[in-house]
Amino acid sequence: MDPGFAANFRQFVIDRSGALFRTAYLLTGDRHAAEDLVQSALAKTAARWRGLRDPAAIEGYVRRAMYHEQVSRWRRRSKIVELSTAEQPDVPRDGHADSADLRLTMRAALARLTPRQRTMLVLRYFEDMSETEIARLLGVRVGSVRSQIYRSLERLKQSAPELSTVREFR
Repeated sequence: MDPGFAANFRQFVIDRSGALFRTAYLLTGDRHAAEDLVQSALAKTAARWRGLRDPAAIEGYVRRAMYHEQVSRWRRRSKIVELSTAEQPDVPRDGHADSADLRLTMRAALARLTPRQRTMLVLRYFEDMSETEIARLLGVRVGSVRSQIYRSLERLKQSAPELSTVREFR
């Protein structure tokens, strides 16, 4: 990579790595796996950097690389590790810590989902992608996306009933 392209790539990484990491964390549910996912996607992007011109297309390329890598990872998994607890988390209390409690509850509930279920919810609700876009991105049918999202939401509600008090989950 010549110095001009290297400087542009470095600036892109500085500017967008925080947002890319947040998405990767939501996809993986694990800080280290998210770091690996971002690094892998950026390595693929660096190899194609010269051909990428439009800044919006660059970020889309990186995000698509992350989604495909994550899909490949959960397809390779021979068994799914699920985290469970003997007791339900405490019900969030009224006060200034409500949003922190909600984030912790949501994080724990997402961690109990399978990687595929978590991916579907992240793409649909965090990335605000349509079911058609998700189907095209993951190479599955729209009906499969719909049923996976439905089952994922049901499992999320079942594993974290305290989320039923949140307006968006009713």
